[in-house]
Amino acid sequence: MKSQDTIPVRVDDSDIQQQLETTAEENNAEETDYSDLLDALNYYKEHRINLNNTTKEELQNLVYLNDIQINNLLKHIEKNGKLITIYELQTINGFDLQTINKILPYIRVTDNFTSSHFSVKQMFVDGQNTVLFRYSRVLEQQAGFAPIDSAALFKSPNSRYIGSPDKIYARYKFNYGTNVSWGITGEKDQGELFLKSNQNFNYEWYNQSLKGNQKSGFDFYSAHFYLHNIKFIKSLAIGDYQVTFGQGLTAWTSYSFAKGVNIFSVKKSALGIRPYTSVDENKFMRGVATTIGFKGVEATAFYSMKHVDANVSDTTADGEAAAVSSLETTGYHSTPSEIADKHTILQTIYGGNLSYKRKKFSVGLTAVNYELDKEYNRALSYYNQFEFSSKQNFNVGLDYNFIIRNFNFFGEEAISQNGGKAFLNGALINLDSKVSLTFLHRYYERNFQNSLSAAFAESSNANNEKGLYIGTQIKPSNTVTLTAYYDRFEFQWLKYQVNAPSYGNDFIGQLNYTPSKKTDMYIRIHQRNKQQNISTTYEAIDYLVPLKQTNYRLDMVSSIIPSIKLKSRLELIDYKLGSNATEKGYLVMQNIIYNNIGNPFSATLGYALFQTDTYNARIYAYENDIPGVYSIPAYYYRGSRFYIMLDYNITRKIEVWVRYSQTYYDNQTTISAGGLNEIDGKTKSEIKAQIRFKF
Repeated sequence: MKSQDTIPVRVDDSDIQQQLETTAEENNAEETDYSDLLDALNYYKEHRINLNNTTKEELQNLVYLNDIQINNLLKHIEKNGKLITIYELQTINGFDLQTINKILPYIRVTDNFTSSHFSVKQMFVDGQNTVLFRYSRVLEQQAGFAPIDSAALFKSPNSRYIGSPDKIYARYKFNYGTNVSWGITGEKDQGELFLKSNQNFNYEWYNQSLKGNQKSGFDFYSAHFYLHNIKFIKSLAIGDYQVTFGQGLTAWTSYSFAKGVNIFSVKKSALGIRPYTSVDENKFMRGVATTIGFKGVEATAFYSMKHVDANVSDTTADGEAAAVSSLETTGYHSTPSEIADKHTILQTIYGGNLSYKRKKFSVGLTAVNYELDKEYNRALSYYNQFEFSSKQNFNVGLDYNFIIRNFNFFGEEAISQNGGKAFLNGALINLDSKVSLTFLHRYYERNFQNSLSAAFAESSNANNEKGLYIGTQIKPSNTVTLTAYYDRFEFQWLKYQVNAPSYGNDFIGQLNYTPSKKTDMYIRIHQRNKQQNISTTYEAIDYLVPLKQTNYRLDMVSSIIPSIKLKSRLELIDYKLGSNATEKGYLVMQNIIYNNIGNPFSATLGYALFQTDTYNARIYAYENDIPGVYSIPAYYYRGSRFYIMLDYNITRKIEVWVRYSQTYYDNQTTISAGGLNEIDGKTKSEIKAQIRFKF
């Protein structure tokens, strides 16, 4: 049989881009590092999954497939033998042409199998080394880098950055398939110090305030060693790693997609232990973890100990921190106050998971102990009085997943040390090849406490919430897909800026039309309804009013010729709080992508016009960026933005990217007013460059 590794395909990642846009909007994060979400997909672009020699675990890395589809695929191969061609997938229930085209860049069909049994010599001969360097910088002068005299700095020492505006990233990584991985990563953020000799200010009083905590080199380092599927060792991680179990109620230290157009993403695919190669300075564990398995039973144990940032609220007689009032999660160490907060508290996490897994059924028990070496005295108010504020917490969760015909039931039930409980249960249903349904119910008590939780929720934390999510996907033909969901939620207690129990709902309706391989378009309505405080000059207290936001989007992707793709978007937004006037906005965007398969050069050009009445009416839109960087800017006020990205393969082993972007505000004279990133002007420009070596 001829291998199909070389089928030339173009990646269709529009669904993922939409998911990232929604996630960024929910988190108010424009440049969050989502690489841990998509590392597997990026790997499989170059090392495609052989469908004739794969596992359920491996296929779960493809975010386009749900467990019902995976089960149907593996059952088909078991019953009928190895696949002859990729397009045999069309005969499997749940695999239509749209799904096949989405996974095509990541899969292959061949008789050439690789084995997990290998020699050390073979590993070094066939393994891949990757070295990557990345540089970026905002070109305009920002307030944090403006000149300042000693007297003004003494009065306000945190009004200036200690280091340069350069952002630098470097990584070395070795991979042998998915079996062996090790590497080290370093990053310096904007304003952080790289060389101590280049510190911006060297006044004696300034250095004393830093207490010698400024160091040369990268501000953040991460290293890992990882083995996977080596005999009975399912996973072994030493150094930095992540754990994901169940549905995220008990232990989930990775990012996960928010609600979006992919209705199946409400169910998480837990992958247990995975190496950490990203640069988020909080969402990982540092220590050792292992999973061993035999005949369907898997046992995992993990231990992590690392220093984390915190705001000191009390000190001992000798000046050491005795208590903290908040845990800092920005990862920035660019001012004296941020440097003082760096690594002030020791976080210890240990626990384990015991699970039993069969083809159509799995059940797992997870336990986690979380400790801090100093008192954590959160500044409690009425709204957050039930949140974690202690030195230690213990969580236990039971998760399940089983398939009956075309029904996939899943869930997790958890309890925290203080007795707070959380329940999440759902179902994916394929009624037939054209109709799918998703249901998810959650009930999180207001006193459920877990710092490692990342379960499905409207809020950022899985507590003080109950809700019901219903989603459907209907495919009346190979060219039309209708997707919709409705999520109703309630908050039984107060929340930040919500001084009473409240409720709301979230709705998306999207119609996709794909008349040919050259054209794909969709229209979408996304409406959110919540309640929020409002205050007036004549009222003594705040009270709740409705908050309604509606986005209308028209998006189209078309190919003029095979090497040129156009991506066009028009989006409108209405934002209304109480009886206030409706705040409106629009975004018009055009991207041109040149990518001629076989040509070492590719380019992307983007241009956007936007206008919104206020920041409340901002619109998020995904932009193509260099690999490993995710740019999803928020467009607000009035102006334009463009970017250009060039990609060139110098050789098969050396690839270079260069990106330039600029935003122009024609009704503003100051950008990011009031902060260290303030720019006195109408434009903000950024340059990025990256080079990658493979050997």
